[in-house]
Amino acid sequence: MNSAMTMSFTHDLAVELANQISDADLADLCEATDAAIIEGGGFGWLEPQGREALARHFRGTLLVPERELFIARLDGHVVGSAQLVRPPRNNEAQSFGATLTHAYLAPYARGHGLARMLVMRVEERAAALGHRVLNLDVRETQSTAIALFEALGYVHWGTHPFYARVHGQTVSGRFYYKPLEPGRGRSTGALLDPTQ
Repeated sequence: MNSAMTMSFTHDLAVELANQISDADLADLCEATDAAIIEGGGFGWLEPQGREALARHFRGTLLVPERELFIARLDGHVVGSAQLVRPPRNNEAQSFGATLTHAYLAPYARGHGLARMLVMRVEERAAALGHRVLNLDVRETQSTAIALFEALGYVHWGTHPFYARVHGQTVSGRFYYKPLEPGRGRSTGALLDPTQ
């Protein structure tokens, strides 16, 4: 018998569009959000906000018609989220595009492919809603997120040198877009003309 045993663990990964959120899921989401903020990889907040402030934020997000909240689960527990933001109805000129924002996972949930799954689920939803392009921006210091977005086919189109202030330092921001395959509920790596 071989004395060296290899153990393999598989995790249950899921991404859901949240129309409502239970108290237990909200508690997990608030914990994951604060963990991402502390690590420097999520949201625009620089300091942890605590459960009460974050609970108000997420409950408010669910009330905004142009926003959709996606939650990521690892083994049943909420460990991150992302938001799809659509232009308001009175902005017909930009109605073909949408924005991916506030995409993050708690540090303890990374390395399982869940971040990729989360972004791709938002892309699929945006395409299914008829959007032809998905936009996003990220601080230049978030190298893991930048690597993920570029691996998923996002095109870097510009840099803002005064994008954010983080602990007294000015940080540049990177802006990206990705053309989506219209109406198919999935994204494509091919560069489509989003104006067609």
